[in-house]
Amino acid sequence: MSDDTTPADETIARLGARFEEFWRALSRPVVFFDIEATGTDPVNDRIVELSVVRVGVPPQGVSAPRTWRINPGVRIPVEASEIHGIHDDDLVEAPSFAAIAGELAELFTGADLAGFSVGRFDVRILAAELARAGSDLDLGASRVIDAQVIFHQREPRNLAAALRFYCDKELVDAHGAEADTLASLEVFAGQLARYEDLPIELDALHEQSSAHNDAYCDGQRRFMWRDNEPVFNFGRMRGKSLRTIASDPQERRYLRWFLDSGFDEDAKSIVRDALQGRIRRRPKRRRTG
Repeated sequence: MSDDTTPADETIARLGARFEEFWRALSRPVVFFDIEATGTDPVNDRIVELSVVRVGVPPQGVSAPRTWRINPGVRIPVEASEIHGIHDDDLVEAPSFAAIAGELAELFTGADLAGFSVGRFDVRILAAELARAGSDLDLGASRVIDAQVIFHQREPRNLAAALRFYCDKELVDAHGAEADTLASLEVFAGQLARYEDLPIELDALHEQSSAHNDAYCDGQRRFMWRDNEPVFNFGRMRGKSLRTIASDPQERRYLRWFLDSGFDEDAKSIVRDALQGRIRRRPKRRRTG
């Protein structure tokens, strides 16, 4: 295939000597890519945006980015739109994935893969979309570079690292309860000192600290919000609406089994309400400040 690449000396050098060394050793192209989707389930959700940058084998350099908006053929849940800013109306005229699958296969064929957190999600949802489109491309044969994995391996995100970063101190007696408690106090004080825009009101701090759980309905993450209502986040029901299951006489047996199993009470209360005809709605976020 032809590569729309820039000359190596215009791009490779800008990325640094170590990247140039990496590039010169390539025997296959490497495709860096990122995906936005209708949700976080790589099997059942659909791609709404995909961008690709292809690093060619010398003497080919780095391609200009190519980006597609894609009509997923299903509604985009409000929770997904809140994250990536793409709404149903934005994709009315966009092609389906099947319409561009051949073009994508040409870019990915014979290439290895790279990106940030691609191994956990992007590779898997792309493979699922390609399979639905009838493509013969096998991404399983590609090697994967995941910059997020490298970041987490090389830059530990633990209490000792936080104390070193915010307070320039070493944590003594790590995993002793008293030492860890005092260190967490100092880390929080260091964060307040470093980030002047960090709120000091407890409501605002609580909202910021719990933001990563906003997608989920319960502490065990058995249910997540989709279009402001619970959907299953595990097992054979993953991705299915609790409202749909609760309204099906056959499937209601599954919900009764759920109540007799060892799930946390907050998840059970969601199911109990559904069996009584009350479907939970996603709470509105508290506004502070």
